[in-house]
Amino acid sequence: IRALLLCSCLGLLLRPGGGQPFLRLRPSPSDNLPVKDIVEHPDPEYDPKEQDLDERTLRKKLGSHFDPGFMAVAVPGPANASGAEAAAGRGGGGLPAELRRLELGPPQGPRLKVGKKARRKVLQWLWAYTYCPVLYTWKDLGVRFWPRYIKEGNCLAEKSCSLPEGMFCKPVKSVTKTFLRWHCQGWSSQKYCTWIPVQYPLISECKCSC
Repeated sequence: IRALLLCSCLGLLLRPGGGQPFLRLRPSPSDNLPVKDIVEHPDPEYDPKEQDLDERTLRKKLGSHFDPGFMAVAVPGPANASGAEAAAGRGGGGLPAELRRLELGPPQGPRLKVGKKARRKVLQWLWAYTYCPVLYTWKDLGVRFWPRYIKEGNCLAEKSCSLPEGMFCKPVKSVTKTFLRWHCQGWSSQKYCTWIPVQYPLISECKCSC
């Protein structure tokens, strides 16, 4: 899945003399999600000061992009079940349409005749085995993002989700959420810093695939 990041006016890397050296301003476009951790410049001079973190001002700047379901200003609680708990509860929802239409039997052979109850149990077992939930955990992006906490999705890939084995749960869809990113230009007392909007891609659907 190609994560499209729309903030195109700034480069991913700043050249020496342009501001924070070798600082990635935002997540890089990638076919691989979730986004890897951003390497920040260690100098605290590039951190926002207390007066720059006024929640009322930042909420107004972010506007309708603020999504409390996926972002938090303070340390949030647990996002959802652990991987082990999710695996144990796989397939808890209704059967997908493609599975309900599945014909039991060999690909080139006759249709396997089974009772409705047995068929339902077989399909429910297949759904539980191949189900790929999105597992959400809260991630701290650091003080140079606002809000600094994001609920990031992952696909459960601890074991194969196919019969025979060989396929794993992988991302198939993503959404983007807009955050504010603290960005500085210039050096020392001459630098200018401000909050800029950036988009952060998140996994929204996982599927059993090669």
